[in-house]
Amino acid sequence: MKVILKCDIANIGRQGEVKSVASGFARNYLVPKNLVMEASAQNLKIWERGKAKFEKQREELINEAKKIAFKMETSKFVARVKMGEGGKIFGSVTALNLAKIFHDNGFEIKKHDILLSDSIKEIGDYEISVRLHPEVIAKTKLSVISEKEQFWS
Repeated sequence: MKVILKCDIANIGRQGEVKSVASGFARNYLVPKNLVMEASAQNLKIWERGKAKFEKQREELINEAKKIAFKMETSKFVARVKMGEGGKIFGSVTALNLAKIFHDNGFEIKKHDILLSDSIKEIGDYEISVRLHPEVIAKTKLSVISEKEQFWS
């Protein structure tokens, strides 16, 4: 099924592109969530007339993401973990843990937007990349410390 993307969709395309997707995926997911519209001749004309409006909305989203990125990049986040003997941590710090840390600090980040190559399994300082928009990636600092340690920012 051919559809017009109303917004950027990861692994599919960017706003305004006409893409071919599985009809079930379009009917059951993309259309109900108002992410796409069918690429009929009438909808293509409507899209062309409203293109400037959509471009303005896109720019506003990018600017908002850049503001959030600046706030995140100037913040320092702390993950407190339980430690065993020999300085090893129990478990690991995953994207889900990081999403909760960001939420506790006032940032609504979904776990799939946190770009971790692997779970964090050691104490230390890390740089974490967070996708706020397909064109905006924030790089923020994370300190993993023992839950018994004090942290002074």
